[in-house]
Amino acid sequence: MSFIISGLPVEQFRPLFGLPDDDLKKRGVIRKTADAKPGYPCRITLEDAAPGETVLLFNYESHKAQTPYRSSYAIYVREDAKQTRTVANDLPPALRGRPVALRIFDKDGMLIGADLDLSGALAFKIDQAFKNPDAAYIHAHNAMHGCFAAEITRAS
Repeated sequence: MSFIISGLPVEQFRPLFGLPDDDLKKRGVIRKTADAKPGYPCRITLEDAAPGETVLLFNYESHKAQTPYRSSYAIYVREDAKQTRTVANDLPPALRGRPVALRIFDKDGMLIGADLDLSGALAFKIDQAFKNPDAAYIHAHNAMHGCFAAEITRAS
């Protein structure tokens, strides 16, 4: 099964980049400086920020479906992100070496399954999830902290 993993659209966050801390605070956003790698996974570039790089931390509504599974949680984005990363049939750096939870949704945004990868078999588990013809998309989450990591769709 072929799949595509997509970061969040950079255009959505550009208005925040470079704002003074007080303006960010009014929007519920906190600027932080990465002090370790891994540790600050950017949801645009799908890679961890390097130590010394600035990231923005804020609440993001990752699942906007009008269902009981609507979801939001804290995420990081790199303040110098230039382009949204899209990866086909492979795992981006931010999904490697971390425990990842998969939430599998149908076309109506209803949860139809879930899986957990603790052993490095994430691509296999994604393939398995898409064997279900009702699986429309998958949301990957950091299994430890719960934050949204990326959306996974079937490749055409």
